[in-house]
Amino acid sequence: MSIIYIDRKGHKRQGETGQDRLLAFIYGHAVTRCLIRPFLSPVVSRIGGAFLDTRISGLAVPGFVKKNGIDLSLYEKRIFDSYNDFFTRKIRVEERPVNPDANALVSPSDGKVSVYKIHENGHFLIKHTEYTLEQLLQDKKLAKRYLDGHIYVIRLTVDDYHRYCYAADGRKSEQRKIAGILHTVNPVANDVCPIYKMNSREYCLIKTEQFGTLLQMEVGALMVGKISNNQQGLGFVHKGVEKGRFEFGGSTIILLTQKNVVIPDRDLLEHTGSGMETLVKMGEQIGRSANRLDA
Repeated sequence: MSIIYIDRKGHKRQGETGQDRLLAFIYGHAVTRCLIRPFLSPVVSRIGGAFLDTRISGLAVPGFVKKNGIDLSLYEKRIFDSYNDFFTRKIRVEERPVNPDANALVSPSDGKVSVYKIHENGHFLIKHTEYTLEQLLQDKKLAKRYLDGHIYVIRLTVDDYHRYCYAADGRKSEQRKIAGILHTVNPVANDVCPIYKMNSREYCLIKTEQFGTLLQMEVGALMVGKISNNQQGLGFVHKGVEKGRFEFGGSTIILLTQKNVVIPDRDLLEHTGSGMETLVKMGEQIGRSANRLDA
């Protein structure tokens, strides 16, 4: 499966990461799909997570850094105690400036984004696989609040920065956790099974002045894929402030916006319509308040 990425300047890159190629092999064959099932159990996930916290796991870091061309000078720390210590590394503040415009909705993370209109029938597409908001949220009443709005799907791969922030200022609800079997969020898997019904996920609502009530969701991934949110309870939150982090595994962040309150950036919509994922960085604008486009 070939994936086309495009940056905000229009530069295209066609290809696959090592993760993409591995998952294409696993999900492209019936035998490997069966073999992978035992690795999705919570027990295996806990064992894997414990190992990635050990010093010996840190031996894999130099090779990963070299293979993926990661510039460690951008981060606060360059020597790591374990693989998870490396994977959850914190970037220097100046490397992820947050758009200060109050009417700019910002990306909560680095990643590859696609943006879709949420149609009246309540379904949306991720790489040709159809989902309903009710299935995603397990809440029919809440799903109706976002009909005719937009869904941002921000897919992180293992080479991305795996901390994430709040997308806007506002009053946050409590975190709601939805249990599930951890499963890959890579798009190649979507042709085989409805992944979000199998993934653990958490979300909160953020009541804002400029963007209505946003829904921000984190989706765990294959094997470990642990979601670690900093603030579980109610409170006022600020755009750009760290919300949490993912531990090892590809992951996804989803933003839901209500009808007629946010205008997604045109390039993101055009790229999605052309079958491309747009490379975004945490803190950069991905949409604007529909009522204050000229503000």
